[in-house]
Amino acid sequence: MHRRRLAPSGYLGCVLLILLCASACFAPWLTPYDPRAQDLAAGLHAPALAHPCGQDKLGRDLCARLFYGARVSLLVGVISVAVTLTVGVAVGALAGYQSGILDELLMRLTDMFLAFPGILLALALMAILGPSITNVIIALCIVGWVGYARLTRGLVLVAREMEYVTAARATGATAPYILVWHILPNIAGPLVVQATFSLAGMIVAEAGLSFLGLGVQPPTPSWGAMLNEGRLFLLSAPHLAMVPGVAIMLAVLGCNLLGDGLRDWLDPRGEIVA
Repeated sequence: MHRRRLAPSGYLGCVLLILLCASACFAPWLTPYDPRAQDLAAGLHAPALAHPCGQDKLGRDLCARLFYGARVSLLVGVISVAVTLTVGVAVGALAGYQSGILDELLMRLTDMFLAFPGILLALALMAILGPSITNVIIALCIVGWVGYARLTRGLVLVAREMEYVTAARATGATAPYILVWHILPNIAGPLVVQATFSLAGMIVAEAGLSFLGLGVQPPTPSWGAMLNEGRLFLLSAPHLAMVPGVAIMLAVLGCNLLGDGLRDWLDPRGEIVA
């Protein structure tokens, strides 16, 4: 009997995410510089041995700001995905299993949120709530749960007709018990894959809001804010924009590669075996 293994791209994505987490967790030990410390005389200095990623217009070390900025991206991404996954799964599971009027009400509510472009709704919410990391998480959670709700509902509609659910009903199991202990464990695979892809989306969304000045506020380092600062010096100091840009690209690439690998690994029709 063959044992399935993760595709090489999945391992690469896992390595990239591990490096991202390590840079965020061990930032104080990876760089000797304070991400907020200024050295105006060294502003816009190119990468050198003492500062491998260079310095920004205020002379702050870009490596330090990059590592500490990873904390913001991971914090926003992980919390947003956890909240949206929980809310979306609860709404979708309830709608899919109960059907009837409740299903119609919950799905029409979901359709209302889907009718608005997610980033525009997030921008509107940030304009109302004000820029801060807490409000960024709130805005992303409000717009991000609908995808999970739709996916979960479809999976539950199929799973509730399976033999193991029929057997559970025959033993007198209640609807919450069947959902939690029988249906959700069997539909967890697609939800995990969706959560991995959503993490990439949340990282990009946070960077976009910070780029527009609606996210994390200075002097707290943020990849999006670093990009915004760097765009003014693309010709004289391109490293200011390249460093955070490459970091965002690698983080999103890692999430997408891991998501693709998990999708193939969890797909029973996959052909990757070992």
